[in-house]
Amino acid sequence: MTLVFCGTPWFAVPTLEALVAAGYSVALVVTQPDRPRGRGMELVASPVKEAAIHLGLPVTQPASIKNNSEFRGRLEQLHPEAIIVVGYGRIIPQWMIELPRLGNLNLHASLLPKYRGAAPIQWAIANGEKVTGVTTMRIDAGLDTGDILLQREAPILADDTAETLGPRLASTGAALMLETLRGLAGGKVKAVPQDDSRATLAPILKKEDGRIDFSRRAAEIANRMRGFRPWPGAFTTFRGKNLQVHRAEPAPNGGRILPGAIEVNGTRLVAGCGEGTALNLIEVQLDGKRRMSAQGFINGYRLKAGDRLGE
Repeated sequence: MTLVFCGTPWFAVPTLEALVAAGYSVALVVTQPDRPRGRGMELVASPVKEAAIHLGLPVTQPASIKNNSEFRGRLEQLHPEAIIVVGYGRIIPQWMIELPRLGNLNLHASLLPKYRGAAPIQWAIANGEKVTGVTTMRIDAGLDTGDILLQREAPILADDTAETLGPRLASTGAALMLETLRGLAGGKVKAVPQDDSRATLAPILKKEDGRIDFSRRAAEIANRMRGFRPWPGAFTTFRGKNLQVHRAEPAPNGGRILPGAIEVNGTRLVAGCGEGTALNLIEVQLDGKRRMSAQGFINGYRLKAGDRLGE
């Protein structure tokens, strides 16, 4: 079976590697152009491009694909039986959707129709979900609205972050894509339309999503911190300066502390949250300073009554 693979981030790499290991002919790898990064703004290849080069696969990096006649001609000449799309980061045009016999097959990191969008892993954790999973689907003109092919559930552990859950889902998804291709080839996988009434969204993350809202319950804040690690992280303000909160957990007792107020309880730094809950701040970092423990912060900044976060 001849395939074209479209992907960009590290999440897509296990699927590409699995396809090659299973003996599929990946005739072309499509990924986004190299991007400038770091202080020197040097061009850096995507993880998928690096993997493709390592596997000895041909790579193309079109700046756009919708009205790209050269790219379209190349794909039509290859005449793939399926186009595999994993985190490519571009809207797939209609001509490309209609090209392969088996369609454009997408691996999505949620149990669709829940968490359609760019950040399903992050939002599932941030919203306190206990179970998520991966879905293979046929791409259509909508945003993650295509017919479902196969799904596989995966637990979200109590200490999971986007950094720990993502690799597990990527590995599970790679195996599911192989199962999907085999099932389609054998006529054993049937497409099932999504129930749009059950759809939820997982929009691309913004910096502001990391701002701590102390009117939320402590458990909700802690979940958002896990989901939004490493970016946009969790931050607030203290005495007019930005304060990053690197580690925190709900406190067992805190009903008497007002939301945003902070209190020293022995070696613990406790912040009041919504509905009578509180958050133990374990590791923090003030702008321009090093990361420090709660004890170091307490000793270094001589907290006093009336100190608040977020003001």
